[in-house]
Amino acid sequence: MPTRFFSNFRLLTSQQRHAFVAAFLGWSLDAFDYFLLVFCVSAIAADFHARTSAVAEALFLTLAFRPMGAFLFGALADRFGRRPVLMLNIACYSIFELSCAFAPSLHALLILRALFGIAMGGEWGVGAALAFETLPKEGRGFFSGLLQEGYAVGYLVAAAAYALLFKPFTHLVWLGHVVGWRGLFVVGAAPALLVLYIGLKVEESPVWRAGHRKGTKPVSAFSGIRQYGLTFLFVVLLMAGFNSFSHGTQDLYPTFLEKDHGFSAALTGGIAVVYNIGALLGGVLFGGLSERFGRKRTIISAALLALPMIPLFAFGQTMYALAAGAFLMQFMVQGAWGVVPAYLTELSPGPVRATFPGLAYQLGNLLTSRNGVLQAKAAEHYGSYGGVLAVTVLIVAVFLAVVTLFGREAKGVEMTAE
Repeated sequence: MPTRFFSNFRLLTSQQRHAFVAAFLGWSLDAFDYFLLVFCVSAIAADFHARTSAVAEALFLTLAFRPMGAFLFGALADRFGRRPVLMLNIACYSIFELSCAFAPSLHALLILRALFGIAMGGEWGVGAALAFETLPKEGRGFFSGLLQEGYAVGYLVAAAAYALLFKPFTHLVWLGHVVGWRGLFVVGAAPALLVLYIGLKVEESPVWRAGHRKGTKPVSAFSGIRQYGLTFLFVVLLMAGFNSFSHGTQDLYPTFLEKDHGFSAALTGGIAVVYNIGALLGGVLFGGLSERFGRKRTIISAALLALPMIPLFAFGQTMYALAAGAFLMQFMVQGAWGVVPAYLTELSPGPVRATFPGLAYQLGNLLTSRNGVLQAKAAEHYGSYGGVLAVTVLIVAVFLAVVTLFGREAKGVEMTAE
């Protein structure tokens, strides 16, 4: 895999490399900021003397407000270009992440996470449009897998930061290089530095520039979506399945390790690093396989292969069994996800390519945004997170495979502004 990575990357022009790196890092750091909250749910609940399910509302709000950001930033990118809007987007989510460190109450934190969700919702569609309108269509599946696993890289970095830096005191201090949950949110402001890189190194999408030079009349987001309504509805349902697949297996897994098994922050973070390595490998592998076997077949295979992983993932009794189960589960979950950037971009009409996939993605998120809260409440009711996680995987993997079956294949379609 490393050989293939360098081979594919070496064939890119300087412009293509910088565009891909910008989209990859934007998505990675977006995920890093989101997953810092996932690891800090228990600490925040203790700080504000609240139930875990009450803090999980912050996860819900982040996901629920993402469609607003996808529409807002996507429409701006379709009209004014991918590059400047991506810079604005990253600056916004960095500012809101930093603000969370100073939240005086749980209520204030919930408001800030909703604002963060708006900013987070815009990044994926804008970044994917910039990348895939710049990259060659050859190897698109491979780069799709690699781009999507920026999400896993962000989760992995968040896990490492939690394992190495976190100590369960609640006030904002830096002492011996360990911090409380508020200090981790200060670290989460680091993505703002990426704005400088994009400003200095990244060029505008050649597809958007070509359409702009030709004087192509801008199409409103509503018109473009209405024109391709059936495809849009399919993608929304598809992304509802995908978001349930990822968030349903990831968001409360650290809480599961801490509550059901009594693992420390360091051990929980360490296991999260392990399963995010699995996610990264799975995404790149299945993304590449989609070039040979097609997008649909690859997604269905990865989704169904998650089912045999349930016993180790949810019912393992030792640290090693749980780590192995989580590794294999995320290998399959993110294996399916590795196909998504290429598939959604290929399905999207040119004039609204920054809006169409991102909005569908985030509306799918909205449909399933209360999953984390419902999982937490079910676990509180039954006294265990393991069974809840197992049932989630069983239902969602089958749903995702069935929905994908009804879609159309679009591998290798030409990217144009028309």
